[in-house]
Amino acid sequence: MSWLTRRRRKRLAERPIPPEWLPIVEGSVPYYRLLTADERRELLGLTQIFVSEKQFEGVGGLEMTDAVRVAIASQACLLLLNRETDVYPALRSVIVYPEEYVAPVVDQHEDGTVSEGDDVRSGESWGRGAVVLSWDDVVFAASDEADGENIVLHEFAHQLDEETGDSDGLPALPDPTMHADWARVLGHEYETLVASVEGGREVFLDDYAAESPAEFFAVATEFFFEIPVGLRAEHPDLYEQLTLYYRQDPAARVERATGRE
Repeated sequence: MSWLTRRRRKRLAERPIPPEWLPIVEGSVPYYRLLTADERRELLGLTQIFVSEKQFEGVGGLEMTDAVRVAIASQACLLLLNRETDVYPALRSVIVYPEEYVAPVVDQHEDGTVSEGDDVRSGESWGRGAVVLSWDDVVFAASDEADGENIVLHEFAHQLDEETGDSDGLPALPDPTMHADWARVLGHEYETLVASVEGGREVFLDDYAAESPAEFFAVATEFFFEIPVGLRAEHPDLYEQLTLYYRQDPAARVERATGRE
């Protein structure tokens, strides 16, 4: 990152946000009210940087407004809070549909045959610089911050995962010494989940996390921020790895707010 970029970002982050943005952030970000004053300032600054640097495109009849930009940007930037990291450097654009959309799918089967079809989606992350979202699903995610479903957190977790060049559930960890524990814990948790889903047993995480290590990381990120106390209770080792990566402890935030420490 050049010194010009750092200086421009510093100015953006220190600029007071437009007053009409604050209610959007408060209504969009899980646990915004539980953040410290310093964390709130950092999040608002990151949101201004994101909105300034990324291109937002409304498609399918969606009118692009600040409400859309800020709601998405503030949730995406929650994943960057307290971390020494860039602001999604590979991301160039955020494409927003008004509702779920249909995407073409090509499947390669084990016998070598190929089938084509359509898939209804609420979001996806492209390694070549874009995130696609359904606005209806963004709004739905903000309406219930404790259901474990947040399409913005999910797709931007994929963006973090893809910063290493592969979508494999191994994002760029802040310390190389974390790799062994990360691989051991998340590998074991993923394999256990797959076995449980295939065996028809009830699981805490969404079944979709069993699709691949990349989806496991994205779903775990949703639960980390939306159902942190439950995730810590059910999967303490996984929760610990995510606290080390995200430099946040959402469960402790919730317990402080509810007086259950």
